[in-house]
Amino acid sequence: MLKHVALAALSLAAIVTTGIGWRITPHAMACPFCSAVSQTLRQEMASTDAVVIARIVPGSETESTAQFLIERVIQGDGLVKPEQVITVNYFGKAKPEQRFLLMGVDPPELLWSSPLPISETAIDYVQSIKKLPEDPIARLKFYLPYLEHPDSMLARDAYDEFASAPYGELKQLKDSLDRRQLLQWVQDTSLPPDRKRLYFVLLGICGQPEDTEILERLLRSEDPDQRAGLDALIACYITLKGESALDLVDELFLKNEQSRYADTYAAIMALRFHGTEGGVVPKERVLQSMRLLLMRPQLADLVIPDLARWEDWSQIDRLVQLFKTADETTSWVRVPVINYLRACPLPEAEAALQELKEIDPAAYKRATSYFPVPRAGDGSSTRLPDRMRHLVSDRPLGGPGPFAASTATAIPSTSLSVRRDLPPPPNRLLVTSVVGMAAVTVWLTMWLAISGAGRSPLA
Repeated sequence: MLKHVALAALSLAAIVTTGIGWRITPHAMACPFCSAVSQTLRQEMASTDAVVIARIVPGSETESTAQFLIERVIQGDGLVKPEQVITVNYFGKAKPEQRFLLMGVDPPELLWSSPLPISETAIDYVQSIKKLPEDPIARLKFYLPYLEHPDSMLARDAYDEFASAPYGELKQLKDSLDRRQLLQWVQDTSLPPDRKRLYFVLLGICGQPEDTEILERLLRSEDPDQRAGLDALIACYITLKGESALDLVDELFLKNEQSRYADTYAAIMALRFHGTEGGVVPKERVLQSMRLLLMRPQLADLVIPDLARWEDWSQIDRLVQLFKTADETTSWVRVPVINYLRACPLPEAEAALQELKEIDPAAYKRATSYFPVPRAGDGSSTRLPDRMRHLVSDRPLGGPGPFAASTATAIPSTSLSVRRDLPPPPNRLLVTSVVGMAAVTVWLTMWLAISGAGRSPLA
């Protein structure tokens, strides 16, 4: 029994420390609405020592391994050579003519990746990747024809390359984009939302004003498959139609109290993009739309950080009123209101802070105890800057009210608020405390196991 407890404690310590490490891993700047599924082949090849094409030696398979005969060496000429036989972890049976992509690390005794079945077309693709120029625009032009390639491995890899590319680089592809093909793809209900998000972004770069008729039809559709990738669809519509497009966005998603939470949030994501990187709508007009959410108290906390980030100090009275009238379904608005006022340099903000402190000391304490004094600023990222991240509300997950569903499920995971800059610096005190607690747990459990009533260690 104690043995299992000790092992569980060790596993817990590993999970905790690994989790901390994962949380502080930087996110690369990427396409504003797209999310790469995995590392691209190019990125994987850059981090490995050897890349080869091989086939199984007939009859060499065991329950967990097989021997592979290297046919081509794409990378690592000094480490491996054609006709060399290597032993690799492998489960299953393969046809003698099937080729596999293998990547090895840590020479001289290379550790090999799981064999990836690969077609002849894909072999040519991988060999071409090795010869790609350093220029990112030239690289993206190479991947462009593969976005909907019949070989799913190539299509997925090309998508991940585009999803990892900054918006500024994508804009430089304007003359290489096939507008008519993109119009077909954004109307194809068989495509997954992530793909459609990318195609909406690209259509926004090369599209024409007349394309907005198609986009408006998609926006008004009640079919969720037609509106897949809604945040990017809205952003594309605004990009191509300009400032007047916001009237429809306001009508459908911001003023409309029947709009679903995820749809309203998608509109907010699109507005954030146009308030920072879009470049086609004046920021004041974007703010005008953002302020409409202040009339919907259950959603107001979603936009308060943006008002502070863009230094819109015109809403002090409205936010103070929201604070005072908050009930159990909107109480999470109070912390972002306090932090908005803390960020505001106007004297009336300080006076309002003192008044609200008397009304709800607990909310004031949460805002001032856990977060530093906020500083407003613009910034070019659609994601809240690190110094403004604490302006978000403490909206409960699964709490009362119609909009209390977890944002992890209500908000598309690929929305532009997720991937645009580095995560906040780790709280070193928290990290130290968690690791220390895990270590103490392990030590105490092992001590109990060793000293327990004549039992052998970890018996």
